[in-house]
Amino acid sequence: MTYLKLLITMALWGGTFIAGRLVVQDMGAFSAAFCRFAIASIALLLLTYTIEGSLPRPPQKLWLSIALLGLTGIFAYNVFFFSGLKTVEAGRAALIIALNPVAIALGAALWLKDPLTRTKLAGIGLSLLGAAVVISDGDPVKLLRGDVGLGELFMLGCVLSWMSYTLLGKAVMAELSPFAATTYACMAGAVMLLGPALGEGLAGAIATATVTTWSGLVYLGVLGSAVGFSWYYDGLRQLGPARAGVFINLVPVFAIALAALFLNETPTSSLLMGGSLVIAGVVITNR
Repeated sequence: MTYLKLLITMALWGGTFIAGRLVVQDMGAFSAAFCRFAIASIALLLLTYTIEGSLPRPPQKLWLSIALLGLTGIFAYNVFFFSGLKTVEAGRAALIIALNPVAIALGAALWLKDPLTRTKLAGIGLSLLGAAVVISDGDPVKLLRGDVGLGELFMLGCVLSWMSYTLLGKAVMAELSPFAATTYACMAGAVMLLGPALGEGLAGAIATATVTTWSGLVYLGVLGSAVGFSWYYDGLRQLGPARAGVFINLVPVFAIALAALFLNETPTSSLLMGGSLVIAGVVITNR
């Protein structure tokens, strides 16, 4: 059952790229991000009380760290996510974000002094080569000319935001459970998103949102965020980080398949080749 739940979680996370792509056709990035995490915060509160019985009040010294988690992993990540999906296909976006473990390994080496072995360096190099193929649509020379789309840069912003969130989260999760830390981060991020969302026209966006848009937002908030985190943390507890973490490599695979099914996005040869290099590099980096 644990393996099945992890598999379903990866499919749910792959589906967030399809849902996000649909939502941003009808709503601005700030409004979409706020609605997603307003819904996610409510769902996570319910789950936290159901699973853990309470939501512990964090020590005063952690409030700044929690605010930074909300700023990096919720505010910045999701503004980049929704902004990028306006122009970048769901499958390509998922493969760029698949660089997250590689970025985390590099960030841990720079700021936490984690050692970089030759195997890790080889995996990082392979993933970066694959990302160059995906981002440049099979023509890496474009990168040397600086010919990179704004949407792709936004997706790279997601990677940097998630790296920061993960490294900051180590300190917070030493004193709070993953559920409590995630719930507080979501609530902090939603509060930060409210002002920019109102300035963007949140009220009008909510009033005119279609059924498809609301379905996408509920999917992102409940299934992609609350249920996804719940089942993934259960997998971490049952199997350990090494075995559970391997499943994350399936997220871009599900995203490409679902994008082909629901958005009629046809995977190109450069996408498949670059994606294979990214995933192989991530596996090697995290051996």
